[in-house]
Amino acid sequence: MNADFEHLLQKYADLTIKVGLNLQPGQRLLVVDLSNLGVALEAAPLIRKIVASAYRHGARFVDVMWADNQVRLARYQYAGRDTFTELPVWMSRDLLEHVQAGEPLLTVIARDPDLLKGQDSELVAQEQRTRRHVTHPAELYIERNAINWCVVGAAAPLWAAKVFPDLPGEEATSRLWQAIFKVCRVDQDDPISAWETHIRELARREKYLNQKGFSALRYRGPGTDITIGLPEGHVWASAQMRSETGILFTANLPTEEIFTLPHRERVEGYVTVAKPVSVDGTLVEDISLRFENGRVIEARAKTNEAILRRLIENDEGASHLGEVSLVPHSSPVSQSGVLFYNILFDENAASHIALGAAYRFSLRDGQSMSDDEFAAAGGNSSVVHTDLMIGTAEMDVDGLLKSGDMEPVMRHGEWAFSV
Repeated sequence: MNADFEHLLQKYADLTIKVGLNLQPGQRLLVVDLSNLGVALEAAPLIRKIVASAYRHGARFVDVMWADNQVRLARYQYAGRDTFTELPVWMSRDLLEHVQAGEPLLTVIARDPDLLKGQDSELVAQEQRTRRHVTHPAELYIERNAINWCVVGAAAPLWAAKVFPDLPGEEATSRLWQAIFKVCRVDQDDPISAWETHIRELARREKYLNQKGFSALRYRGPGTDITIGLPEGHVWASAQMRSETGILFTANLPTEEIFTLPHRERVEGYVTVAKPVSVDGTLVEDISLRFENGRVIEARAKTNEAILRRLIENDEGASHLGEVSLVPHSSPVSQSGVLFYNILFDENAASHIALGAAYRFSLRDGQSMSDDEFAAAGGNSSVVHTDLMIGTAEMDVDGLLKSGDMEPVMRHGEWAFSV
């Protein structure tokens, strides 16, 4: 690696620790990828710099939970079909103990989007159900912002080959790193200052939407016409959040969205998903959904439709929405022209919705509600949370006021109001 790359990688690591996690002196950091049951080995160059940066900023201890994508694949190729209901007991215990102690969690994604392509879809679904059972208790702490947490990406050869199939291996990986650095503002002279400016801009739009108190949003674009009800007391959020321990943090790098939770029973209409979505390690493409009374009543996909259907059948909440977001078409991720095949990046290229769990902090007093109270208020619970990008350059979004009047929120994929 050349000196310029090493310098950018260090800036990315420091950005992750200072702006993403806002790691506090004395905290114990766990680095993992819960969906992969560990961080892919290919992320090691970034992980090493993150660990060093964490210690320089006062971390008491940093632990990394590793995983090897090829080891995971070998299980599908050779393990008994009746063993996919099993995962190590210590994993659930250690994760839960970590978040219960109020300690931060960093997810670093370096996945191969096609790792499980061609594998038995029943086994894929079973492994993910087992994984969700193991990690769900800890993920509930993330959903309510009990801790400071963050998700970032690291380029890996097989992921880069998917994104840039016409480039040779090392060049493709280099191009993917360049794209990550650009959309995360790492290539700017002072990334931390650039992020502070960006966070303030998003916060102003977040404040505007919260003041409006819309009762519903209507999204209209090619193949999409859907009205999404918003519950009383919904709260719009953006880049910067505050943990229950009082720490300001930025959960995703990059992030361009402003989001809240829909009312789980007040979604009507249909959507066409604009980008492929990775579900349980398998790409599902050309998705279309139809909703009635908040529930998916029709789900289609050009490829891997069975995987999509199994996602929706995970539990009762998986067929309802847990998130609705607004992202301008002019976002750096969209303007990069890169399809990342990774939800962390692709969701920041387009307005999106999410099937499954709502974030408790998206509803006023949601963190202190019982499950029954949360559901009665319109919140959705599930073991899944899968984002679906529906925004395009032609997308119009209107907000329904309590008076019954409609106000433009987005026109042709861009903000229709000034702040």
